[in-house]
Amino acid sequence: MPASRIAGTGRYLPAEVLTNEALARRVDTSDEWIRTRTGILQRHIAAADEATSDLALHASREAIAAAGMQPSDIDLIVLATATPDMIFPSTACILQDKLGIRNGGAALDVGAVCSGFVYALAIADKMVASGAARNALVVGAEIYSRILDWNDRGTCVLFGDGAGAVVLLPSDAPGIVTSHLHADGSHRGILCVPGHVHNGQVTGTPYLHMDGSAVFKFAVKVLADVAHEALAAADLPAERIDWVIPHQANIRIMDATMKKLYLPHERLVVTVDLHGNTSAASIPMALDVAVRDGRIRKGQHVMMLGVGGGFTWGSVLVKW
Repeated sequence: MPASRIAGTGRYLPAEVLTNEALARRVDTSDEWIRTRTGILQRHIAAADEATSDLALHASREAIAAAGMQPSDIDLIVLATATPDMIFPSTACILQDKLGIRNGGAALDVGAVCSGFVYALAIADKMVASGAARNALVVGAEIYSRILDWNDRGTCVLFGDGAGAVVLLPSDAPGIVTSHLHADGSHRGILCVPGHVHNGQVTGTPYLHMDGSAVFKFAVKVLADVAHEALAAADLPAERIDWVIPHQANIRIMDATMKKLYLPHERLVVTVDLHGNTSAASIPMALDVAVRDGRIRKGQHVMMLGVGGGFTWGSVLVKW
């Protein structure tokens, strides 16, 4: 069967660091409250002159270099974001230009919020494995700091900015073993940004809205379900999973998911403490950390899991 594999990874975090202590001076919260409930210690904030495509550019250059390639070699760009540079053109097209790629293959954005990278990776895998694309750059990039109400301590403490990227190449043996994507729009109200542009004005609220309790319950259920779906499709017992890389939303959601999979915490890749919830960027950033520090090794099974507004959710199972 045709397949694709991850040949290089990269990540980027903006220079400005906003710690829990610093945030507590701006809103009624504390380091202890944030840390014990979410596992977050700090988040990164994009500079005023940084766009989502700029964050993506840094991460993409790292991933392309790690794959031993040049930007001009890239045939397809699939970029997951909920915070695009503009309504159109796509941030993927803008990234293509910033990489210096001319007359390239397709470039498209994927809007699946925190599941975005899993969605983008699954789409790119099908394109590369089928021969429709020679290779693919898959990116998750977000600037959530610009859609947060900084007076709402229930949401502003959770999110940060960043980008992560991978390069996919064709492979004779499955690297990406299986992927599973789902959505249910009836749950859109519990996590959304309901504002929109109408006749040159923003109508509705342009800030992120979240029903934290409802999101927690929904996320834990569907993450475990889609992980089991992947295991069944691959005919693989859960204990064969070496690493689980979930969307880095909240340490409690991640720990609860591991319990439903009957896997020890030690197999969980955690970076939420370093950058908070970076939505579509969190999985590729966590993947890059685990690849570069040597935790992920050849022959290991890696399960990536995402759930986000929409609601969307999905899994990608990789044999490294």
